[in-house]
Amino acid sequence: MNKTKEIFIIGFALFSMFFGAGNLILPPFLGVQYGESWNWVALGFFITAVVFPIIGIIAHARLQGTMFDFGKKVSPVFSTIYCLIVYTISITLPAPRTASVTHEMAIAPFLGTSSLLTSTLYFSLVFIFVMNRSKILNLIGKYLTPLIIIILSAVIFIGVSATPETINAATFKTPFISGILEGYQTFDAIGAIVIGGVLVVSMNFKKETSFVLKKEIIIKAGLLAGFGLLVIYAGLIYSGMNFSSTFNENASRTEVLSSLSTQTLGNIGNTFLSILVALACFTTGVGIVTGTSDYFKGLFNNSQKAYIITAIIGCVLGVLIGQFDVQYIITIALPALMFIYPITIVLILLNVLPEKLASPTIFRAVISVTFLFSIPDFLKFIINPENLTGIQSYIPFSEHSLGWVLPALLIFISMNVFKKFTTKYS
Repeated sequence: MNKTKEIFIIGFALFSMFFGAGNLILPPFLGVQYGESWNWVALGFFITAVVFPIIGIIAHARLQGTMFDFGKKVSPVFSTIYCLIVYTISITLPAPRTASVTHEMAIAPFLGTSSLLTSTLYFSLVFIFVMNRSKILNLIGKYLTPLIIIILSAVIFIGVSATPETINAATFKTPFISGILEGYQTFDAIGAIVIGGVLVVSMNFKKETSFVLKKEIIIKAGLLAGFGLLVIYAGLIYSGMNFSSTFNENASRTEVLSSLSTQTLGNIGNTFLSILVALACFTTGVGIVTGTSDYFKGLFNNSQKAYIITAIIGCVLGVLIGQFDVQYIITIALPALMFIYPITIVLILLNVLPEKLASPTIFRAVISVTFLFSIPDFLKFIINPENLTGIQSYIPFSEHSLGWVLPALLIFISMNVFKKFTTKYS
């Protein structure tokens, strides 16, 4: 296959994998909340929802291994535990959220049935598809993403070109930090580690493709996917800002997206978008449950029984958690994200660096410090935040849930300086 053509095909596939329906509901809501400060919140959102995921793909291009390889420099035990945590989070939060988004955008506005019924039927279908690995999913994926992009492009074009009567002032402080933390909710940095491994394994089947060529193709495809995400996110955030004065003060994320599509495309456009969002959610849900089941199947010596049991557990969790509204799932996801996201970001950055700057010792030290200093950020969503005020006052940026950043950076720099100094004078 022509290299340029392959780059575009893989780049498009990566965009499809990253751009789940959950990602759709986040950017417009940020534009509404932060109004005239939309550029700062967009910048923060880009860092965690675009930059780190694409760096994760680049790191995979360099490693050309599996998800396990991302953490093995710390230790094989750490990497195994990390993989287990990531997959557990995946089937308990983003997978159920796909059912919740489907209910709020595609079912409730038209049928008014209960969310429990939606999640039950939804994950019953997910289980059937996971068990059969139907080719229908490939057909949906092939035509679904272009349709979503076309409709979103129309929404964004009208949303950006409209001249608003008024633009809301920012109602929250620190829009840049808020954008960073909202980007956590896309789960895309975690997705990059999972997706990148799948991509590498898939490309390894093409034995005629050299290591260097595979690396080049994956990196360029990742940058292409990142550019697509950047354009769509920027357009949706700006559109949300442009129409910010037209939404109800307490409008939810799904209500903002639905209202935005109605105001730009009319009821027919909104109905079409709802159907496509439901299909996008479904393919994402199937992908998460299938990927998790595959992992546990491999963990238990390629056991089909482990695959089936994991799929059943994943779907039962999906029914139970997916019946709750999107905002509730986003809220309960925060502690898990505050725990796993800093470690994931640091693993991505360390794996993309040259070997001389990221030895196993440095991996272990930086990850340990990251984990230690992210504990207050994690705990404040579980216990009374006032109980942590004393601790957080000693940790820079901890009040913004980024207390791990400076300690991790300092330990990384100091260890490399010490290593260089001891090497020079030994």
